[in-house]
Amino acid sequence: MTLNGHSLGRFVDSQEMEALLQQKNAIKILDVRTPAEYETVHIPGSYNIPLDQLPKHRTELGNKLQTPIILVCRSGARAEQAARQFEETNLTQFHILRGGINAWEQAGKPVKRGKLRWSMERQVRGAAGILVLLGTVGGLFVWKPLSYLATGIGAGLTYSALTDTCGMALLLSKLPYNRTAQCDVRDVVRQFTALETGTD
Repeated sequence: MTLNGHSLGRFVDSQEMEALLQQKNAIKILDVRTPAEYETVHIPGSYNIPLDQLPKHRTELGNKLQTPIILVCRSGARAEQAARQFEETNLTQFHILRGGINAWEQAGKPVKRGKLRWSMERQVRGAAGILVLLGTVGGLFVWKPLSYLATGIGAGLTYSALTDTCGMALLLSKLPYNRTAQCDVRDVVRQFTALETGTD
């Protein structure tokens, strides 16, 4: 996609996105992390629709939005998953911030901070580590079949790596810890549309 003479590829780096943000209404930023992660730190002017809510709203979003959208998550993995969902609807205006908000911060770009919460990746590592530890220790000293818990977690992590998905992250995203902030998808769509038409 070409924007003001600038060709946007599937991936956009931090410098490129900052330059585009300086052009009024040239792009919009869609953060697909959990509401709690978004509340902790996000790029000013971005909007939040969690990855797990995209499947039921992706067509609605695509039909109402014309401006190029840059998808953002912590490191880029969830943004790529979101982009694949939109590809299934034959939409082409969705791009990915390379390296996610991690790369944005490392480049010294502005962010808005709120209450500190663990990122989803950190929660997954913590939960997996605890379950493996409990399974291993429990299998040795309490009840041998508990060791199968560690095996199951290992198999799940292997599947996650092979498919670039994460069932544990999906489950953790449903916890109250990750739902403290509310996200109204239709309100986000309304705001996007209003900005494009100049009616807000």
